[in-house]
Amino acid sequence: MSDAIPPSSPQPEHSPGNSGYGFPPGPPASGGYGYPAGQAAPGGYGPASGQPPTSGGGYGFPQQGQPNPYQQEPAPGTPGAQWPPQQPGQPGLPDQPEQGRLFAPAPEQPDWEAMADRSEAERRKKRLWMLGGAITVLALLAGGGTFFLLGGDDGKANEADSQPSVSSSPSPEESGSTKAPAYKATVEGDATLLRDSNGSTGIRLGPDMKLGPLGSRFQIVGKGTRNSYAQAAEPVVDVSKSFTVTARVYNSAPKGSHIAVSQGDGESFSFELGVNEVNGKQAWIFRVQTGDKGAAATTRTVAAEGLSMVKTATLLMATYDAEKKTIALYVDGKKAGETPVPPIWQAQGPLQLGRSKHHNIWTGPWQGALHNVRIYDTALTEEQAGAYKEGKLGAAVKPTHSWLLT
Repeated sequence: MSDAIPPSSPQPEHSPGNSGYGFPPGPPASGGYGYPAGQAAPGGYGPASGQPPTSGGGYGFPQQGQPNPYQQEPAPGTPGAQWPPQQPGQPGLPDQPEQGRLFAPAPEQPDWEAMADRSEAERRKKRLWMLGGAITVLALLAGGGTFFLLGGDDGKANEADSQPSVSSSPSPEESGSTKAPAYKATVEGDATLLRDSNGSTGIRLGPDMKLGPLGSRFQIVGKGTRNSYAQAAEPVVDVSKSFTVTARVYNSAPKGSHIAVSQGDGESFSFELGVNEVNGKQAWIFRVQTGDKGAAATTRTVAAEGLSMVKTATLLMATYDAEKKTIALYVDGKKAGETPVPPIWQAQGPLQLGRSKHHNIWTGPWQGALHNVRIYDTALTEEQAGAYKEGKLGAAVKPTHSWLLT
């Protein structure tokens, strides 16, 4: 490869009188760059030397008779100023065509204050929803350790037993009226007096026995203190005759004696149903007093051992058959045991929930919940106990007293 530089091609010499490189010979164009000879450019690139702008306007100058879009309105107070400036469409100033406008009209500004108000309202609404949800969750968590859902439904076929007496008028569905009012667990106007749905004996709640919801039902909850009780105004069980006591219970105490239902407030109880320690472990028990003055040697007990006792919803049923002179205990509809007894001692005093009287001392404070307490003036059989558990006992067998139903 050669490093020699190739000779450059010589450019042609300018001919005399030509207009420069690339233009044909002749006189130079008088109108400036790019205009034919002999004609002056209309305005040229700027005005000709020493001459004012022609009517053509030239580059950067408007033609005569046309408004100058670059001309700023005179300031107020200066000669020739017009304030406020006239707008197109006003008298004295012709409308400017759309294509002649250099700037579009400013768009309408949004109402920023209104938008801010709406945004703040939405934030407040969300905060209220979040606060309500948090309160609901906290309430459920707080109640979770106390309230419980009892398993089973022994009242499906016994709805006639659990509801107050009504006339034989058409049902709400048949008559087109509103539904019947919801079941109320307490007496109207007294939130501490449990309503007797099948009798007329209310039960007064003690300071540490509280009423709480259980789905569509109600329950009472005791803390296991000396005030965790409820007391009727009078005895409701005639222990000289056959009877049945039922209750759905939930025991939350792992040790000790805890009585769900008993009767008597004198020297001793007539009967008690609940939890007691048998052979060193908790067991479900039904116990009756058969001697004067509550001597321990005169009691008779039926126990259900080896069952789940703590934090387990359980249906308890205790019966006394005055003809056969026997007592029996049923747990969740199954017979746990039966034993013969002499006549039961008629203790002084009313029905109790959540405690029992032993030797003039209140014992067995209930820790947990109670629900669906019923008293029958007959001893239910083993078959009836199973039917009761399944909600199939029917309306033929009615309780004499009942509290805390559906």
